[in-house]
Amino acid sequence: MGTSVKKETLSGMKWTAIETFSLDGINFVLGLLLARMLLPSDFGTVAMIGIFISVSNTFASSGFKNALIRKIDRTEVDYSTVFYFNIVVSVICYGILFVCAPWVADFFHTPIVCDILRVQSLAIIFSAFCLVQNARLTIAIDFKTLAKRSLLASLISAVVGVVMAYTGFGVWSLVAQNLVAKLVNTVFLWTYCKWKPLWTFSWKSFHELFSYGSKLMLSGLLNTFYNNLNSIVIGRYFSSSALGYYNRGTNFARFPVRTMKSVLQRVTFPILAKLQNDDHRLVAVYRKYIRMTSMVIFFSCILLGAMAKPVIIFLITEKWMKSIIYLQIFTFSIMFDHISAINLNLLQVKGRSDLFLRLEIIKKAIAVGILFSAIPFGVLGICISKVIYAQIATFINTYYTGKLFNLGYFTQVKDFSGYFFKSLIACTPAYLFTFLELPHIVSILFGLITGPALYWLMLRKNEDMLELISLARNAIHKKGNKDAKTQED
Repeated sequence: MGTSVKKETLSGMKWTAIETFSLDGINFVLGLLLARMLLPSDFGTVAMIGIFISVSNTFASSGFKNALIRKIDRTEVDYSTVFYFNIVVSVICYGILFVCAPWVADFFHTPIVCDILRVQSLAIIFSAFCLVQNARLTIAIDFKTLAKRSLLASLISAVVGVVMAYTGFGVWSLVAQNLVAKLVNTVFLWTYCKWKPLWTFSWKSFHELFSYGSKLMLSGLLNTFYNNLNSIVIGRYFSSSALGYYNRGTNFARFPVRTMKSVLQRVTFPILAKLQNDDHRLVAVYRKYIRMTSMVIFFSCILLGAMAKPVIIFLITEKWMKSIIYLQIFTFSIMFDHISAINLNLLQVKGRSDLFLRLEIIKKAIAVGILFSAIPFGVLGICISKVIYAQIATFINTYYTGKLFNLGYFTQVKDFSGYFFKSLIACTPAYLFTFLELPHIVSILFGLITGPALYWLMLRKNEDMLELISLARNAIHKKGNKDAKTQED
């Protein structure tokens, strides 16, 4: 990596990692507390409406955030145009959901869904009000401010959610927790950024940004629809409790990947965008990202899957035992998401949102077919279908990077496959240990010691491992120097 790219990567990843790991840590602990106080059906009921909120958010943003980030000569008129468009569309989406809420409740045979959807949908409007501020901070690579925002919103909303759950509000504690997080997030960004839109709307600006963003919006809609389709199918054909078990297991599996993927996407897109005219450096940086993240993500997912039983029972009690198998299976699906994400990022920075959309259409058509074929096999079959689709999606997502950059599927497999097999070997003892009749905390501690130790022994001289350690040391050293300077002053 070049010096400037490495510096920006280090700074961006440091603050995004602080934000993401802290945020996910808070949400993880919050999830544990709420899982102990609420019923699986409460989580399942909220999950039923997830697709409607997510689709509306995708419509409201319309890919404009990434369009603004990618545009080199963006202006205040561009920002203002995006702002007003997002507000209008978000209000329209909320109105549609408010009117359709009774039919949604009837579809799931769950009357309370009507009121929950009408209240939870307010989050769409909150999100629209701060999209431009979010984009401006991302463009400036000011992830420090974004980290402060997320942590404040998460902490306040977590307190609200736990207090409401403890005092008997049930499913409404989940709704309130989400709304408060969105509201605090919006208030913080408006207070901190000091940005105000101009009283103008440019159709020229709109068409220019929308021509790029619309394709991302459509691909985002397809992706959102597919990601939430499982919840619709399980909620409709099975029960809210079954959906609760499925969501809890898959959310556990997503925890290590969601954290790394969030850091990766938010940091790499603006940085790779700056390299869009230098294919040689772009490819070199890309392959480095793939290897280093695969090294961490594969191991984290496989270790979590190996220790699924003691982790679930110890943290959220035997009430959630049905979630164990879903966690174990889903880890082998979610661990490949980062590879797809970076491949799609490459297409975006090269301005090929048309190819991005084409891939999404192909993938989701295949995915829906696999999903509905799995329904007769129950929730377990649906979970397995996600693993099958993950492999197909990885192959498809590497097609155009192979055409454009000579980085096809098999070339990329060579970059990351070694970490996959080494992770399997390192985590096998932890998995076998769970079959012994020992306290669950003992099994967890055994896995946390032996897994990393074996993985380290296999990678201690690995180039990517050494560079990752170097980056971490540089970040700590930089922070230490800054702290020392502050004390001297």
